[in-house]
Amino acid sequence: MPAVQAALAARLGVAEGAPAPGGTPEKDWELVGQGRLDEADLVRLYAQCSGLPLADEEELHGMEPFPEVTLDFLSHHLCLPLIWDTQQCLLAVAEPYGIGRLGQIWMAMFQLRPSFVLLRRAVIERHLTSLYESGAASKADAGWDGDTSEQALRDLAREAPIVRLVSDMFSRAQEMGASDIHIEPAEDSLAIRFRVDGMLQTVLTPPVSQYPAIASRVKLLAGLNIAEHRLPQDGRMDLGGPNPLDVRVSCVPSMHGESIVLRLLQKDVTTFDLERVGLGDSMKQDLQRFYTMPHGMILVVGPTGSGKTTTLYCVMRELNSEERKIITIEDPVEYQLPGLTQIHVRSQIGLTFASGLRSIVRQDPDVILVGEIRDRETAEIAIHAALTGHLVLSTLHTNDAAGAISRLLEMEVESFLISSALLAVLSQRLVRRICPECGGSGRQGAKPDDPAGGRRCRNCLGSGYRGRIGIFEMLQVNDELRRAINERRDSTELAAIGRRHGMRSLREDGDEKVRLGITSAAEVARVCQADLTV
Repeated sequence: MPAVQAALAARLGVAEGAPAPGGTPEKDWELVGQGRLDEADLVRLYAQCSGLPLADEEELHGMEPFPEVTLDFLSHHLCLPLIWDTQQCLLAVAEPYGIGRLGQIWMAMFQLRPSFVLLRRAVIERHLTSLYESGAASKADAGWDGDTSEQALRDLAREAPIVRLVSDMFSRAQEMGASDIHIEPAEDSLAIRFRVDGMLQTVLTPPVSQYPAIASRVKLLAGLNIAEHRLPQDGRMDLGGPNPLDVRVSCVPSMHGESIVLRLLQKDVTTFDLERVGLGDSMKQDLQRFYTMPHGMILVVGPTGSGKTTTLYCVMRELNSEERKIITIEDPVEYQLPGLTQIHVRSQIGLTFASGLRSIVRQDPDVILVGEIRDRETAEIAIHAALTGHLVLSTLHTNDAAGAISRLLEMEVESFLISSALLAVLSQRLVRRICPECGGSGRQGAKPDDPAGGRRCRNCLGSGYRGRIGIFEMLQVNDELRRAINERRDSTELAAIGRRHGMRSLREDGDEKVRLGITSAAEVARVCQADLTV
C-alpha cells in the first residue's frame, strides 16, 4: 500500500529518495519490533491511510466467543469477531492488508456480511487467548514438555505471540503512566499488575501456562540468566518509544515461580521542575535560598516511593552549570543527567556509600548528592563534607522533618555536628491529583447524587485521579533549633519549634491543595495518617 509507505516515511522522518519503510505487514511490524514505531502509532497510520475506523479498546468487555469458529482460523487471519447478528458481523483486524479476501472467506463460511475496524495486534491476541483457548495449551507452550534448559526457554521467549504480549504490557504501562509492573504467578493463575499513581491494579491475566515464556522474555531483555530460578536476580533494560524509559528488573523466587517487578524510570529529566512536583512559591524560594549556599546539608525525607529522588533531581537541574562540579553516589542511579558525575553503589565489591564518599571529597566537588544515609559512618562523612566547604544533599527514611534529626541522633552522630551542618529538612508525600477531565466524579462507585452519575472516565480509568503531586513540610534550622538539637530534644519539641517559626505540616500543605482543588481530603488523609492529630 503506497499510502502506508508514504505515511510511515513521514512518521519516521525518512529522507526523500531513501528506501521507503514498510510496505508489507511483515516489514511494518518489523519497525515495531525494532522500537522505531509504537504499535498504537502504526494502527493509527493504518486507519488514516485505509479509512477504516479504530476500535475503542475501552469498550471491549463482556465479549462472547463467536460460534462455530476455531482459534486456529482466527489466529491465522488475526481477526476478532466483536458483535454480530443474523446478517452481519463486525471484525477487528490488526492491519488493512487482505481484508477483501478475508471478507469473502467470512461470507462464504458464515453467510454474514463483515465490516472491519482496526485494533492493536496484541489486544486481538489477548482476547483470542481469553475467549477461545478455554484452558487448552497456549501457543507459547504448545509442544513444550517442561524443558527448562536455557535454549528451550530462549525459544519460548522468542515466540511471536509472547514477544507481542510483553510489548503490549509495556505499551499499556506507558499509556497508563505506571511506575511499576508486577508479574505474579500463583498455583493456577497469573496476574500482571501495574502501580498507577501509587495504587496497584490488575491489568492483565494471561493463562498461567504462559508464565515461563513471559518470565523468560523479560529476563532475556534484561540480560539475566533465564535458566536461573532459585536465586534473586537484578537487571535493567532500555524501553524505546515516544517517552523512553529505563527499566529496572528484580526477580525473586516464590512458591509458584519468580515474582518479577519492573520499575519504570523516565529517561527525560528535562521535565523535572520544583513547581511541577508541588512546591509552592514561598517554600520553593526558601529551598532555593538553602541550595544556593556554598556549603551545608539539606535532607529530603519520607517513606519509600514518596518522590524524594525526583525532588533532589529537580534541585540538581537548578544547580547544574559549567561553574559547578556535581558528583552523585546512588543505589541505583535512577536518572541520568548530563553534566553530573554519577556513581553507582556496588556493595559486593566494597563500593558502599561510605567508601564512595571518602573518594568523592577528594574529587574537588562543589555539590555532593548521597542517595541515602543508611548508617552512622555515611552520616558522619556526609556531615564532615558539609562542614568543609561542600553542599551535600541526601535522603533519610523518616515520617516527618523533625524525625530526621532524631534519626541522626539515634545513629550516634554528635549533636554539635548535626546542628552545625544541617540547613533544612524537607519532608514529603505524594497524593493523587483529581482528574482534570472528570473532576474526580468519574470514579467507580461514585455516590448516586454525583453530577456525573459515576460515569467511567477514560482519562483516569474510573479512579477519579490522574497523576500525583507532592505535599511538603520544611524544617529550617535556626538558632533556637540548633540549641534544641545540641540539647538532644525529641522530635515533638523540635517540630514545635519549627511551627513557631512558620513551618506548615504535611497535613496543612495537603489541606491547602484540597482548597485549590488539586487533590481530595480523602487522599490527604490517606497519606498523612500519622499527622491526623496535628
